[in-house]
Amino acid sequence: MRISALFAAAAVLVLAAPAVAQDLAAGAAQARDRALADPTAWAIAESLTTEVGPRMTGSPAMELGRDWAVAKFRELGFTNVRVESFTTPAWFRGPESAEVVGPVPQKLHILGLGNSASTPKGGLTAEIALFTSWQAFLDQPEGSLKGKIAVVTQRMPKNQDGSGYGFVNAQRTLGPREAAKRGAVGYLVRSLSTDDTRLPHTGNAQAAGIPAAALSTPDAELLERLVARGKPVRVKLDMQSTSNPKAKAYNIVGEIRGTERPDEVIVIGGHLDSWDPGTGAVDDAAGIAITTAAAKLVGAMGAPKRTLRVVMWGSEEQGGSSGAYLAANRAEVPKMVVAGESDSGAGRVFAVALPAGSRAHPAMKAFEAALVPLNVVVSREPPRFGGADIAGITSAGAPFVDFSQDMSRYFDLHHAADDTLDKIDPAELSQNVAVWASFLYTVANSDIDFRAFPKEAK
Repeated sequence: MRISALFAAAAVLVLAAPAVAQDLAAGAAQARDRALADPTAWAIAESLTTEVGPRMTGSPAMELGRDWAVAKFRELGFTNVRVESFTTPAWFRGPESAEVVGPVPQKLHILGLGNSASTPKGGLTAEIALFTSWQAFLDQPEGSLKGKIAVVTQRMPKNQDGSGYGFVNAQRTLGPREAAKRGAVGYLVRSLSTDDTRLPHTGNAQAAGIPAAALSTPDAELLERLVARGKPVRVKLDMQSTSNPKAKAYNIVGEIRGTERPDEVIVIGGHLDSWDPGTGAVDDAAGIAITTAAAKLVGAMGAPKRTLRVVMWGSEEQGGSSGAYLAANRAEVPKMVVAGESDSGAGRVFAVALPAGSRAHPAMKAFEAALVPLNVVVSREPPRFGGADIAGITSAGAPFVDFSQDMSRYFDLHHAADDTLDKIDPAELSQNVAVWASFLYTVANSDIDFRAFPKEAK
């Protein structure tokens, strides 16, 4: 009888497996289709950019953003809503101006880089030393730029996957420090952007004790043309800023609790903070909207078996939120089923990368099937990087995914005054929600264990 019972149980499991896979596939497709017609993501992005606006870490606007996040989670039916407070260094922009004073007076459009030092009162004027490539600048020996303003104008390539940003990122983040090592009294860098407007793009840089700013792309080219004429070019910078080494910051959390395995948590989200020139729409109200709307939609389909946790990280641009989130939640990392972050704007998802070895699991097969009408492919390679704000928990062992979006226009906008709500396409935003909702449904309602697969598998 025992042997017969075992055979009977095994037969039930064999028959149940296809049924479970079919249920997951049907649910994923339903989540996808609902998302494509759901206005929640657009409403969230509209609300955040309109009612709060730009959200610098440590600013009064970020306090307003914190309160907005708590209220929005509660309005949408999330539970266990909480604020995880921490402190982090924060930099604040003051009055800024730049101009060519010789050989021909010309106004320049700049934005100070995060951690820039102030100029002396009344500004500083110096001859520029211009380099059209980052490597040419690095080739200069220490002390060789004494008394000059270093300028680097290497262009950023435009790519669908945004990889051009990584190619030139050091020009902004490390440029001021390298300029100071060579004796420069200031640093200007062509904006890390792919636009042709006179709107410069800011961003963070390592503190170096000298004023540092991003030039609009036309102004970077203007300086190139002036230098090419063979006469010394002198520029006046007048920049003021302040900083707070222990600014208050917040990660805001909302959950849709699982019914069967609530301690198994799927962590997703975007960053709530932004730079100050625009209203932080594509960077990253879009990510907040996508992940929050996707989780709400899956919860509305019936309580998931696992817990969906959405995090609005509070200091990605100037750093600190990733480490703070890990410190507050380290004990939960072994129970984090998977993590994912949306921080690439609102362009359509064109590819997804799943943890190594997981593609053959019925849950991921169901997810992959749901992607076909969305024109999204599943990569054969596992993800290399999931995002800055989940870096802490992924380094501690949490599995992660990466959804690649079309970033062809993203770097025309991010960190600039043009990062506003009108740049978000509602249909593209909904396509993102459809991908996320399909993924969340299959993971939250299955037994997939991303840690169980061989690391070397593809």
